[in-house]
Amino acid sequence: MSETTGRVLQLLGLLQSRRVWSGEELAGRLGVTTRSVRRDVDRLRELGYPVHASTGHGGGYQLGAGAALPPLLLDPEEAVAMAVCLRVAAGGSVAGVGESALRALSKLDQVMPARLRSQVAAVHDATVTLGAATDTPVEPDVLMTLARASRDHEHVTADYVDIRGNVTQRRLEPYHLVTTGRRWYLMCFDRDRVDWRSLRLDRMSQVRAVGSTFTPRDAPDAASYVRRSISSSPYPYIARVRYFAPHDVVAQAFSAASVHIEPEGPDACILTAGADDPERMVPWLAMPGCDFEVLEPPEVIEAAQRVAGRIARACRT
Repeated sequence: MSETTGRVLQLLGLLQSRRVWSGEELAGRLGVTTRSVRRDVDRLRELGYPVHASTGHGGGYQLGAGAALPPLLLDPEEAVAMAVCLRVAAGGSVAGVGESALRALSKLDQVMPARLRSQVAAVHDATVTLGAATDTPVEPDVLMTLARASRDHEHVTADYVDIRGNVTQRRLEPYHLVTTGRRWYLMCFDRDRVDWRSLRLDRMSQVRAVGSTFTPRDAPDAASYVRRSISSSPYPYIARVRYFAPHDVVAQAFSAASVHIEPEGPDACILTAGADDPERMVPWLAMPGCDFEVLEPPEVIEAAQRVAGRIARACRT
């Protein structure tokens, strides 16, 4: 790196660290004249950094906001602090933050020296969070590997424990990571099963990007696909229920991760959900507090009749 290039990067770091610098302050920090500072400021402007200059009391050089976010320079301590915060945010419960934090963490991890990466891991390993949003912790390295592989269209191999406890080896094309706030899922194409799959990250181990890449396929919408998969496919009984209330009213009674709801006109909707036990499912289906009709399957219809009979007898007693 030339002396001039190094000085320009140092100037950029100073401008990012404080709101306003006078020309004399910058010259003193960089060990050059104010004329050299003006030249270096012009070089930053040519690179697209909006550096504003003002005169008079309180004036000086200031890095402004541009149409696009310019690259940031971070010293080692700042990089470690940012990575630690992003790891926390990636597993948090704030709507819309988790996946964005994961993408940012993936970019930062890619360029972070091994020494700093180990510092971040040490802080993370020594930290315990009370009231964590996720009930099934996921290893940060698994998140990072899958995030990069999804971005770069890279093949992945992994061991996976299915709902019955069987361990299988998977060869995957990863497309999207989806979080429900409680769990992380990978929407991917399973090369051996020749079909799309939604896999829980906490059930994955030995996750490895193999280096080869794939051509992206026409993929289903990730959020809709995962929502359908986790609300019905793992269960032996899949119920379809018509509610005589608007979609928005019914949706407030259920977790978005546990059901799939489709509007049926302005005053009705159809809910699809799965369960292991039909009778335990019936009180749960009554949660919206409005009239409803179980459409299928027969096991859930019969369970609703039995539960209704018990409640009627309890009321007479």
